[in-house]
Amino acid sequence: MNAIQSLPGAHEPRMHPVNSQTNPIQGRVVWSPIKSLWFTAHAFLALIGGWFTFSLDAVLVSFVFTLLTLCLGHTVGLHRLLVHRSFRCPLWLEYALVHLGTLVGMGGPHRILHMHDIRDWAQRQPKCHPFYTDQGPVWRDWFWQTHAELKLEHPPAFTIEPQVAHDPVYRWMQRTWMLQQLPWALLLYAFGSWAWVVWGISVRIVVSLTGHWFIGYLAHNGSRRDWHLQGHAVQGYNLPHLGLITMGEGWHNNHHAYPESAKLGLKRHHHDPGWWFICLLKGLGLAWDIQTPETLPPRIERQAIPEKRSVRPRAATFFTL
Repeated sequence: MNAIQSLPGAHEPRMHPVNSQTNPIQGRVVWSPIKSLWFTAHAFLALIGGWFTFSLDAVLVSFVFTLLTLCLGHTVGLHRLLVHRSFRCPLWLEYALVHLGTLVGMGGPHRILHMHDIRDWAQRQPKCHPFYTDQGPVWRDWFWQTHAELKLEHPPAFTIEPQVAHDPVYRWMQRTWMLQQLPWALLLYAFGSWAWVVWGISVRIVVSLTGHWFIGYLAHNGSRRDWHLQGHAVQGYNLPHLGLITMGEGWHNNHHAYPESAKLGLKRHHHDPGWWFICLLKGLGLAWDIQTPETLPPRIERQAIPEKRSVRPRAATFFTL
């Protein structure tokens, strides 16, 4: 099989074709023991422990901790900063934000870079494996994303930039990404006993991982689109009523159109808490070189869809194979 032909700008800088056979199509989905057991263990603790330790203060702690890790950590620290380098900040602050993102429970910084970039690389090609499209039956996609991984037969080479790959703090974060929950668990136990630990750690992780998967599923299965990316196997969709609760990540069509932009909510009514926090950092002198659509170079494959809606119902996939 010949290598697929990508449009200019359709590549990921950390992903490099190995030879003419490199492609995101041929591969098999296999069970991932670490990924699956991690999710299953916390789901068990959340369901059983959460039932026996339920209290309003524990729920409130879990809610606030979830917001902080998803907003400051995942969307700002991991996604907009570490992955896309859409702004710059002091290194100590970068470490703190990435640590909060690691607490979401998807993996360490090196793993997050690989998971994100190989998915983006695949989605930007003319065709890719269904594992990367988020458009199959909902039960299958949930299982794939929380318990499995795709082993490509001819994957691209993955190269992390030296300042991250060789950074001792990031190397430590990668090795200890599970253990980083422990200091927070001890702190929660000191202030609220086991109820705060169960709700602040296990319930939060299960809610965050499930929510991250489900928003991604919705954002690739139809709603509002203002942009079309020619030649891409997967199009992102904006989720107009979920911008606030997703910390701005619900504006996924905007993100597909301008992936290096720190601002995901591009219109006045697009609620984007992640962008608000970056603006706060800028006001405090803690963020600079902030990228927005106005500062980014043009992409020839990006085409505006003025005042149109693109809707693709997916209800049938809940039950079909």
